[in-house]
Order: sequence, then C-alpha cells, then structure tokens
Amino acid sequence: MTEQADGAPRYTVRVSELPAEERPRERLLRLGPQALTSAELIAILLRTGTAAMGVMDVATHLVTSRQGLRGLASMDLSLLAKEHGVGDAKATTIAAAFELGRRLALEGDVLRPQVLNPADIARLLQAEMELLQQEELRLLTLDTKHQLISNTMLYRGSLNSAPARVAEVFREAVRQNAAAIAVAHNHPSGDPTPSSDDVRFTEAIVEAGHLIEVDVLDHLVFGHGRYISLRERGLGFA
Repeated sequence: MTEQADGAPRYTVRVSELPAEERPRERLLRLGPQALTSAELIAILLRTGTAAMGVMDVATHLVTSRQGLRGLASMDLSLLAKEHGVGDAKATTIAAAFELGRRLALEGDVLRPQVLNPADIARLLQAEMELLQQEELRLLTLDTKHQLISNTMLYRGSLNSAPARVAEVFREAVRQNAAAIAVAHNHPSGDPTPSSDDVRFTEAIVEAGHLIEVDVLDHLVFGHGRYISLRERGLGFA
C-alpha cells in the first residue's frame, strides 16, 4: 500500500500478483516484444521494484515522467541511477538497451553505406545526435563513390576558434585520403535553426574544401526530432 500525492492510499499491484499470462516476461514469450507497452519492456529490464513500488510502477514512472522513451534515453546516467527503484546496476542495463537499439538503427545492409544527400547523413547520425546533452561536431569522410570511410567526433562542447575547427576537419579528411566530407552538429536546445556562427563555419569549410579539392557535401544541424541541411537552405554554400 502506498500513498498518492494527495495522501490517499493507493494499492500497488505487483507483478507476482498478476495472473501468470499477464506478467510482462510471460507476455513477451507468448506474444513477442512488439505486443508489450514501453513500460512493460522497461519493467523487464528492471526485474524488481522496491518495498514501496512494484516494478511496473517504477517503469511507468520512468516513462511518463520523461514524456516517453526519447526523454528517458537522453537522461544522464547518474541522474537515472538516482531515480527511485533504479540504482547503478539497473541504470546501466537501461542505458545498454538504448545503446544497442541505437547501434542497430545505424547498421545498414552494407558495411560502407553511400552518403549522397541529407537523408543519408541523418540516417547515420540523427538517432544518436538528437539526444546529446552537449554540442558535438561530427565528420563523415567519404571516398570517390561517396561511400563512408569514417564517422569521427571532432569535438564536444564549446570551441571558440572557427579556424581551429576548419583545420581539424581537413586534417582528418587528408589523413584518410577522403574525396568528400559531410559535417554535422547538434543544438542541445532542440531547435536546429542554424546560427550565424554555423553559417560562417560552413562558408569556411566550403572554401577550404575548394582549395584542397575535397568536396563538402553538406552541413546538418540536428535538433529534437528534426534537422536542417544548410546546403538545402543555401546557407554557406555558394
């Protein structure tokens, strides 16, 4: 028995009290994972609740308090561990599950996917970058057929010197003998609208690319659930 916010008692139904066929793990075995709610899947990862809250209550709270899986996946690991009924071991289990899902989303049918347009860049980067709590600059290096050579994080957080960023971009591109590149960064605020600094940086890397004959395919800015292509907007590309 627990109390609600208004002080009224609320009975907590525990998984062990449910009919066997209604328990999350048994439902998954019988119907498949797609039949379960997000809270039920999280409950399977948690395995146990607390003296005050059953595992389904803990899982439901985690999902609803973060407005869904996207918010839960973006939680800092230390903050997730402090949630009631979680702790370090369960937090790492949840984080590992989200990371496996992210990696699965990034895997394609080929080892070196071809990058030809903003959608191709987004397919490689969006699932991860839109959840980041700090700004990151990513570099995709491409061969003459625009097949991916590497996906490199060039910096995380604030870097004030635009020339230093341009130099780092092309130092890595030249090292890998890339014929073309694409860059992307995220706005942790959630709004992907390019800033004036973003446009100036794009102009600088496009100009540098012309000088050393490395094609700059695009510069994407990721927000929450969407992205903007500076090439499509005509920002920084002559």
